[in-house]
Amino acid sequence: MREYLKFYIDGQWVDPIEMNTVTTVNPATEEASGTIALGSAADVDKAVMAARKAFPSWSATTREERIQVLERIQQEMEKRSTELGEAITEEMGAPAALAGGFHIGLGAGHLATAIENLKTFEFEQQRGGTMVVKEPIGVCGMITPWNWPVNQITVKVFPALAAGCTVVLKPSQEAHFSAQILTEIFDAAGVPAGVFNMVQGKGSVIGAAISSHPEVDMVSITGSESAGVQVAINAAPTVKRVCQELGGKSANIILDDDNLPEAVAKGIGGMMMNSGQTCSATSRMLVPKARMEEAMAIAKEAASQTTVGDPTGDVAMGPVVSGSQFSSIQGYIQKGIDEGATLVIGGTGRPDGLEKGFFVKPTVFGNVTNDMVIAQEEIFGPVQVIIGYDDIDHAIEIANDSEFGLAGNVAGSDLEACRAVARRIRSGWVSINDGFDFNCPFGGYKKSGNGREWGEFGFHEYLEIKGILGYDPDAG
Repeated sequence: MREYLKFYIDGQWVDPIEMNTVTTVNPATEEASGTIALGSAADVDKAVMAARKAFPSWSATTREERIQVLERIQQEMEKRSTELGEAITEEMGAPAALAGGFHIGLGAGHLATAIENLKTFEFEQQRGGTMVVKEPIGVCGMITPWNWPVNQITVKVFPALAAGCTVVLKPSQEAHFSAQILTEIFDAAGVPAGVFNMVQGKGSVIGAAISSHPEVDMVSITGSESAGVQVAINAAPTVKRVCQELGGKSANIILDDDNLPEAVAKGIGGMMMNSGQTCSATSRMLVPKARMEEAMAIAKEAASQTTVGDPTGDVAMGPVVSGSQFSSIQGYIQKGIDEGATLVIGGTGRPDGLEKGFFVKPTVFGNVTNDMVIAQEEIFGPVQVIIGYDDIDHAIEIANDSEFGLAGNVAGSDLEACRAVARRIRSGWVSINDGFDFNCPFGGYKKSGNGREWGEFGFHEYLEIKGILGYDPDAG
């Protein structure tokens, strides 16, 4: 049983102003796994004022000084990578190989990317007689989710620190352990007092206090559409910047060529990773109508090979994060059946042999139409829907017929054809044959949010732009 009853404020581990605790649950066993303290608006105020006090000195540090701090964090993260992976498995159910591999690799990758970008980032640029200066925006509030907990914290915190901002973090109540360990890493690395602060608690309390606080200059949230909207409403009276990375219902357009069997199987594997709890997951697979039966057969075989079970063992898929998440996904699966989609594999209930834990069957629906609920709403579970298209124009029409626009993929052997399709998808991140790049901007169109993270693009969210006119009167 883990016990985390302190917050990290102004370089110190401190007791909550008023002690209020909650017992956490291991999603694989449904048994208690620990106790954490829940903060209040008063704790947030204390953290924000510490960040405000630290901002003048931290924002005045040199590029080299900030690089040194980030490199010390890098060393501490390497020391505790195994422990971080174990915490992720325990708190949200990711299989050990995934938690200790890709989950931790994403955090390390974002840190390395922030360091490299900081070395060359242009904070000043002279344009004629005007000097354009990019300055740290100030105190940044960060609200992060549970599904990729280390990734979501690091993709926000490291660019903000690199830009010269100070931070108040509210991690997810479901991803409490990894956030505590990351905070211990920052402390061990000697991040100056007040530059990074962390308060655990409920989104309705801590998130609201951060987003409405007059001394917070910007808020970055990754979460549901409803949470993002509420943060924007809370932030509006103080006219602070809000960066939102929200939901998705991304399309995977598989072209009509010899690559289809491989692309379908790969798409199923990607959808089941992390139990389908990925905002950018390509949960809508689009295939030529004439090849629907072929695609369903391949998908069935691929999904049948997805082993589900104890995430501490050698499995491909663990549980989903909570009982409420399990119930929500079950409801969507039943809705798909009721809507008349073809249930290719999976369905409601736990996989055979699993009587406890929030385990969901790897599920695939075929012959789905884009007006079905399972094609329009974010299920956030291991549920793939397969939609048929007539031609490429029809595929693009289907892909763009969504309230979301976070991500997408185009799979095919003709690179030029894939490029042409990718340009027409209305999403912020579109891969060709599952391409990946830490320096690519990540963020959404439409209800998937605004702003961009990853690489140098993440820096811009934490910077204000100042124009100094007459800087060089002889130029221009």
